[in-house]
Amino acid sequence: MTITEGPDAPPEDDDLGGDGANGRMCIVTRESGSPDELIRFVAAPDGTVVPDLKRQLPGRGCWVKLDRALVDKAVAKKLFSRALKAEVTAPADLGAIVDRLLVAQLAGMMHMARKAGRFVTGSAKVDGAVRNGSALAVFHAIAAANDGVRKIDQARKAWHLGMETEKEIPSFRVFTEAEMEELMGQNAFIHAAALAGQAGEGVVKRANLLERYRNGGQSRATGGAGRRKQ
Repeated sequence: MTITEGPDAPPEDDDLGGDGANGRMCIVTRESGSPDELIRFVAAPDGTVVPDLKRQLPGRGCWVKLDRALVDKAVAKKLFSRALKAEVTAPADLGAIVDRLLVAQLAGMMHMARKAGRFVTGSAKVDGAVRNGSALAVFHAIAAANDGVRKIDQARKAWHLGMETEKEIPSFRVFTEAEMEELMGQNAFIHAAALAGQAGEGVVKRANLLERYRNGGQSRATGGAGRRKQ
């Protein structure tokens, strides 16, 4: 799946709602937010509601906060027809569809970062990237052994204390074994790290989006930015 950054503004005939010229309102909470805090939905030609993660599809759109529970609620309460001002059908598993798309986006960005030399795998390379300060974030398979995770956690803590950073380098556990096999293929990993650079930043951005979607709008990744104190 090719990953590109979507525009900050939706098509001209989109329903912005919200406050101000760039306001967007969640159809569930009725709260405004930025594009990075919301998911855009549109009606496909057959009247099915589809997510528009890149914010590029034409036609009237509506927005739901980056939270699986709110997407499920919008489906259950049939809020999409009113918001899109049309008779539309929202799939019962729309929340799961969004999750799969976010997972695929993250995996796609990991592939791109790997090709750019900004994503490394293997415990030794990850440990080294953490200790030399080039790692923006580390990733573990959900099935990763606790011992291997603990060793990299020790490296994260050592970097945090030694360099007096604001927080430890963040750590994510997002892929199940089945997701890893399907999306990563021969590039499947147990331990990995996104390295400093645009491609690595793209990986971390998408990992945070997935974490927030799965956890009520909040990222539960261990650690944080890893920046030095000023």
